[in-house]
Amino acid sequence: MGFGRLFLLGGVVIWPLLGASLLVVTLILERTRFWLQIAKKQPQVVRQCLDLYRQEPQAAIALLKKHPYLPMSRIFLAALSLEQATPEEFRLALESAAQAELPLLKRFHTVFETVVGVAPLLGLLGTILGLIGALSSLQIGDIGSERAAGVTAGIGEALYSTAFGLIVAMLTLLFANLFQGLYRRQRAAIEEYGGRLEILYRRYYRRHSPYDRG
Repeated sequence: MGFGRLFLLGGVVIWPLLGASLLVVTLILERTRFWLQIAKKQPQVVRQCLDLYRQEPQAAIALLKKHPYLPMSRIFLAALSLEQATPEEFRLALESAAQAELPLLKRFHTVFETVVGVAPLLGLLGTILGLIGALSSLQIGDIGSERAAGVTAGIGEALYSTAFGLIVAMLTLLFANLFQGLYRRQRAAIEEYGGRLEILYRRYYRRHSPYDRG
């Protein structure tokens, strides 16, 4: 069966389902590129930054500025850009920057959840409307007649919208769960790397604190 025939049989609700599927595919591609970029670049940049910071903090900051598209780079820069910050201020800057990054990491999650919930309902609505149209033309005297056979075929065709809605919902749910897992891993990485940078800063602060020099 061709796509044109499928849309014809699915009725009016097939078009919002088609729009939802196109939207989801676009967002999935965007999120896939986003997470692949993080997985490919971020661990290496963060390790280099932590190694450089032990010896030359300015070199670490310069490295981070070359990768502003990475969440950890933006978080680290928000704290390292503070001048003469106390360890407490440094920690607060890290935490605030991390909180600001979380919505970006969960971007489009609400859209995915909405499609997962609405797509099956739209498919079911299309099936109900198709059943109503098929059964409304059936009369009691038509049982066993050629018209009854046409109604049976119409009932089968009405189920296509439900099937299409379920397919859209299942594929969306699959990728939504995948991105949610990546989000959880990224949150754990933010806490780990942020803690390591905070330890390094506390050591740096003790060495360069004016009170210690006095």
